[in-house]
Amino acid sequence: MSAAISVAFAGRLGTFELNSRFEAPATGVTALFGPSGCGKTSVLRCIAGLQRVARGACSVAGETWQDDRTFLPAHRRAVGYVFQEASLFPHLSVRRNLLFGAPEDRGDAPVVFDEIVDLLGLANLLDRTPQKLSGGERQRVAIGRALLSQPRLLLMDEPLSALDAETKSEILPFLERLHDRLALPVIYVTHDMREVERLADHLVLMERGRVIGAGPLGDIQADTRLPVARAPDAAVTPDGMIETFDPHYGI
Repeated sequence: MSAAISVAFAGRLGTFELNSRFEAPATGVTALFGPSGCGKTSVLRCIAGLQRVARGACSVAGETWQDDRTFLPAHRRAVGYVFQEASLFPHLSVRRNLLFGAPEDRGDAPVVFDEIVDLLGLANLLDRTPQKLSGGERQRVAIGRALLSQPRLLLMDEPLSALDAETKSEILPFLERLHDRLALPVIYVTHDMREVERLADHLVLMERGRVIGAGPLGDIQADTRLPVARAPDAAVTPDGMIETFDPHYGI
């Protein structure tokens, strides 16, 4: 792939051995999926430059962030990072939280403030402080703040894991809208296959620090050699298009 995200990290992190390599398109959503403790967050932190292993390589759409001779520190990597917790600044309004870290010169920015406010449904929240937001609203602000930093790659580390089921169902449609309307590539960490099925185009399976499968979502789901195809809730996600809608029955 010419316009690709290429990742290879190997080394020890405490007692944990990481040895993960994959390549993914520099478009759409790539999900890192696997059980808790398999190394998903470690890979994400290595991509961001927040952790360093003995042997590492990372390039995004032809730009080298790390190899045998190069290591760009975290502040020089054009990533937006969304954590499990929103971590908003409590003394700043939603508007000021969104703009924190945004480049001062935003004249030709690919991601603009009004578009993000519209996509994430934040227009009525701009003058509030984080203490007056629900969990889902706080996480939407955190996503908006990451996007407005004008990243080349958005990293999302289980952004729904701290939310209850009702709040998850509230925020998932906003993530789907981002996927449909923004060209920015996303690497999305989760251990919930339902999130993968709704959001991902490409799937990277991890187990005990290693990548055991990577490819388009449907291909990986259908590969009977991989554990997702043998799971009790195994499924394949086909491409489809809605042609008609019956408003009476809602189908």
